[in-house]
Amino acid sequence: MTRTLRKIRETRIVTTTLSLILAGGLLALQTNTAAAVSNSVKLACMGDYFSYCSQHAVGSPALRACMNENGLRLSKRCISALVAAGEVSQTEVSRRAASAR
Repeated sequence: MTRTLRKIRETRIVTTTLSLILAGGLLALQTNTAAAVSNSVKLACMGDYFSYCSQHAVGSPALRACMNENGLRLSKRCISALVAAGEVSQTEVSRRAASAR
């Protein structure tokens, strides 16, 4: 094998290896983001998610922003689960409810 062909082959191997490492890292990051939302929140907020924010991926910053924007419309069950999970404080919930009156 000529020196040039050997160099091309080595470059392809390195490129392929780096691509696989990057893809694995992105997959792990995506899995960790999705896992950041507890199952109790997913179950309690499922109806609210489909009513207001289903265009956003679960666990994404866009979903969090959408749920925040629709906070006054969320079900009591969903709000309770979000408070229990530490996603929002009871003080903030009470403040928003008072300002809506």
